[in-house]
Amino acid sequence: MINNWLDKIWLIPCYSLLGAMLSVIWFPGITHKTGPRPAGYINILMTLISFIHAIAALTVVWSQPVSSISFPWLEVGGLKFSFDLQISALSVGAIALITGLNLLAQIYAVGYMEMDWGWGRFFALLALFEAGMCALVLCDSLFFSYMILEILTLGTYLLVGMWYNQSLVVTGARDAFLTKRVGDLFLLVGVVGILPLAGTWNFSELAVWASNTDINVTNPTAIALVTLALLVGPMGKCAQFPLHLWLDEAMEGPLPSTVIRNSVVVATGAWILVKIYPLIALSPVTQQVAIAVGAATALGTVLISIAQIDVKRALSYLTSAFMGIIFIAVGTGETQSALLLIFSHAIAIALLLMSIGSIISNTISQDLTLMGGLWSRRPISGLCFLVGMFALIGFPPLSGFWAMAGLISHLWEQHPALAELLLLLNGLIAFSLMRVFGLIWGGQPKQMTLRAVEPLWLIVLPMTLLAGVALHTPQILNALGLITDWRDLINANSLTLLGSSVLGLTAGGYLYLNTQIVKPIQLPWLGLQKFLANDFYTPKLYKVTIVGLVDGISQRMYWFDRFFVDGVGNFFGLATLFSGQNLRYSTFGQLQLYTLTIVLGIGVLVLLLLNN
Repeated sequence: MINNWLDKIWLIPCYSLLGAMLSVIWFPGITHKTGPRPAGYINILMTLISFIHAIAALTVVWSQPVSSISFPWLEVGGLKFSFDLQISALSVGAIALITGLNLLAQIYAVGYMEMDWGWGRFFALLALFEAGMCALVLCDSLFFSYMILEILTLGTYLLVGMWYNQSLVVTGARDAFLTKRVGDLFLLVGVVGILPLAGTWNFSELAVWASNTDINVTNPTAIALVTLALLVGPMGKCAQFPLHLWLDEAMEGPLPSTVIRNSVVVATGAWILVKIYPLIALSPVTQQVAIAVGAATALGTVLISIAQIDVKRALSYLTSAFMGIIFIAVGTGETQSALLLIFSHAIAIALLLMSIGSIISNTISQDLTLMGGLWSRRPISGLCFLVGMFALIGFPPLSGFWAMAGLISHLWEQHPALAELLLLLNGLIAFSLMRVFGLIWGGQPKQMTLRAVEPLWLIVLPMTLLAGVALHTPQILNALGLITDWRDLINANSLTLLGSSVLGLTAGGYLYLNTQIVKPIQLPWLGLQKFLANDFYTPKLYKVTIVGLVDGISQRMYWFDRFFVDGVGNFFGLATLFSGQNLRYSTFGQLQLYTLTIVLGIGVLVLLLLNN
């Protein structure tokens, strides 16, 4: 039975699609009497089935070699399009992670969005995300992966714009969609460009081609350009500089969708980046660009997060920072560390967002300066936040520690400067998270938190379950054979990593748990603080450069079209109208009269001449 479930693993995305289609029945415009709530329950049931299916398949596939399934689709012009699936322990484990987190997020959404009438649309879009991500991790085709990513981009736009009657929501959805489209466009160029070089779109075949390719024989410039184009796609999906603003704008959407987006949806770009690493490894230029983009994004966004007063945005920028660390890992060839970073980040950031979502749900505020003193009133949420914080940073023995320790051990050998940067990033992330904890749970209660209590059990239950998963992740990794030597806890690299975490936590605790220090804390140079708080003025930079360039070109094209294209057309139109006005007399018999008059006149003149 379980072996059959492994063979039918492709059904998992279909479960979610079925739930999405059934949700349409309970759109308020279609069903009035029952309300939209059945849409949520149906999708929770479909996701539960998907999760059980994935776990059952994972118990078998872990001891089996990689297998594949191919579904022929289209053959035209010498091209054969087939939807190829690769079934491995990695892909099935990723499906289990996606469906498990989505199941908890959907239960969380039942409590968080209890009074919302958009359940049908919301749960249908969550199901679409789940189906797309499950299909993506199974897909062995770069072409079809691009198609799936396009669907997820559309889903992001629709889900961020959930509350479309609010102007900021509409603006955020639009900006998120357009920013991601930039990366998608470059990714399409890379997808089209790699086919003539490699002759295939399958990831497994691309890896074989890359391993057998002589870079000196193949055009290195072409490979560099194609791989750079392929790199821009994951940059957009992972919210990397300069395409990072969309994730901040996406915070306007409902928080349960933010849990999924910041944990696994944003990691789809990192997944594709790992899959195309054999191609990236062919170009040293692309590898250096990946490292540079990741380092700049990680350092820049973690500094921005420290200056934010909106709690959702503070955590959003940390997601970009963590994705930047993953770019560094892939750029240096540490794909195993990158995959472990994706796994640990997904669980930790989902838990952190659920924790702060429980605060937002009944304080109706996201402003950190208005919160405080909630430790005595919201201990469960506070404990869950602490678990998520320790799981994200390099704090043993939780999963974030193992991911970062493996990466930093590699970096010390070949890239010591990057190893030092990783230590700095880890300390800054710890400081930023302790800042958020101190401003919410530390200090004295304020007006917005005087009557705050733990929310509905539907919000608390998935949050505490996920905290339990985060605490037991080391045991899970050990059972799966991903942690083999516990002695790594006490080597020099691990102790250095732990030291950076403790230093960041201590500095954050001293500043934000100390009631004698006046809040909010301001830097001596106010200009620097504004520079960080306003995201390095990136939106203004966009307006001056890209937006200004597009606007200038558009204005000139409008002038050319208005005064030249339309002018030429209007000239011929007026000429035709004028000639038509003058020639219309020929259709009413006037020409004959004029001809007769002329003939008579000529006759009279001839008679006069003859008489003379």
